[in-house]
Amino acid sequence: MGHKPTIGSAVLDRLHHLGVRHIFGIPGDYVLSLYQLIEASPIKHVGTTREDCAGFAADAYARINGIGAVCVTYCVGGLNTVNAIACAYAERSPVVLLTGSPGLSERTRTPYLHHMVRDFGTQREVFERMTVAAVTLDDPLTAEREMDRAFAALLRYRRPIYIEIPRDMVHCPLTGGMRPMCIEDTPSDPAALEEALSEVRIMLASAKRPAMLVGAEVGRFGLQDDLTRLVEQLNIPIASTLLGKSIIREDHPLYVGVYGGLIAREDVQQFINDSDCLLILGSILSDVEDLDATSPLLSEGRTIHATADRVAIKHHRYDSIKFQDFVQGLVRSPLPSFSRSQRTLPVRTVPVPTAPDLDAPVTLEGLFRHLDTVLTEKTVVIADVGESLFAAADLHVRHRFEFLSPAYYTSMGFAVPAALGASFADPSLRPIVLVGDGAFQMTGTELASCVRYRQSPIVILLNNRGYSTEREILEGPFNDVHEWHYDKICDLIGGGNGVRVSTQREFQQHLSAAFADQDHLYVLNILLSPNDRSPGMVRLARRLGKKLSTDKP
Repeated sequence: MGHKPTIGSAVLDRLHHLGVRHIFGIPGDYVLSLYQLIEASPIKHVGTTREDCAGFAADAYARINGIGAVCVTYCVGGLNTVNAIACAYAERSPVVLLTGSPGLSERTRTPYLHHMVRDFGTQREVFERMTVAAVTLDDPLTAEREMDRAFAALLRYRRPIYIEIPRDMVHCPLTGGMRPMCIEDTPSDPAALEEALSEVRIMLASAKRPAMLVGAEVGRFGLQDDLTRLVEQLNIPIASTLLGKSIIREDHPLYVGVYGGLIAREDVQQFINDSDCLLILGSILSDVEDLDATSPLLSEGRTIHATADRVAIKHHRYDSIKFQDFVQGLVRSPLPSFSRSQRTLPVRTVPVPTAPDLDAPVTLEGLFRHLDTVLTEKTVVIADVGESLFAAADLHVRHRFEFLSPAYYTSMGFAVPAALGASFADPSLRPIVLVGDGAFQMTGTELASCVRYRQSPIVILLNNRGYSTEREILEGPFNDVHEWHYDKICDLIGGGNGVRVSTQREFQQHLSAAFADQDHLYVLNILLSPNDRSPGMVRLARRLGKKLSTDKP
């Protein structure tokens, strides 16, 4: 990094130390000196077509790698990432937003500088609402303390942080030389942890039908192996939220399926709701899960609910226990083991494939049934919002944590940029992107970056000419989408193979050609009937429609 550490080099050193190897973003004059430092550092810059795409890519990278980063210019770049950072905050993805701002020296001379909105602090104030720490490094005396405070918050909560460096401070030497990075977090209170664990032991001891519900945070803290051990020691059934789908292998004998009020199968909902002791690990419960405070499970004190924010057992909470200590403590505890005779698990129906009519028009059912047979260790399914997500809910992801989606925040446009991030985070994985035509029109240009960096995702574009989720809830011409020749995008971006698919046979042939060719990206333009619906979508629309019926004029 050169000789005397500066504010800019100290931030990049820490990013590299925490595991950042790629930083996504678009340069601008207020961050050019930062970009110069990135060039000289071991971190590689990855250019994107838009800043929000850089944010989505960094989010997916963080979900796989444990931390991601994005570097954009002041306001015109930063404010363009707001939606992506909001998604990372809502779904707990540890993304560092690194940005510049006008130099301290030029602020006094010119009170109005380009890119500025209202006043110099506006951008930081916006991000204070959707990060766990927002710092401006404008003083060489306190810069290290401030950046370490931000990094500690990122690691503690696995949520985004905001770091702004005024442009004339990037090369400013740190006073007093580089301190060792101090982001060690306060440990859990051992007595509280012991008490919580013994309380869990007592609850389980009297339970007849215990069950587990797990969410994405287990993965954000890298606790997947601990989770599998815990499930097997207890020998109790486990469901996942849609956001946590594939946190445990879906072919695990104790796995019962996705639980979530809006899309889950009725029998999985029923099974979990009937449990007399529910251990909820790492899930923010939202209307998507439909387990609200009035649910008998919560009101009768039959839950143990642990997240990165707190551990709540029955009706009281422990604020001094860290999530990972609690989960690892459960694994080490002598908890009861349950025999399977007391209950019947919901049957995970893997449909017996009736030989499909290969020359009939392609349908969602035929497409997903076939896709289910070709997923491997080396595929990562990335689902955008819409049919892409609701139909994919019923896919059986055979290997652990190989399913990425914005299932809680549900922002359209996530999947294509996420494929870029996922490929950099783990180049051995082949992304299979499921994306609707509406979502593709938002961020599909990011395929250009995949070509630029020689990545080869397989994009399955569900072309049903419109926003099918909205169409199912409330039909109207506002749900129509202008049809593009999606398969021609490859000509435009100068790489990859685009094909039109109208029958099941064509789908199977083109998909296997894509699998066989590791070196090129593929866009499969799947021509679906606009009224084709997956079972997940029908369940979702029925439940959302009920809610909508209450806001009629």
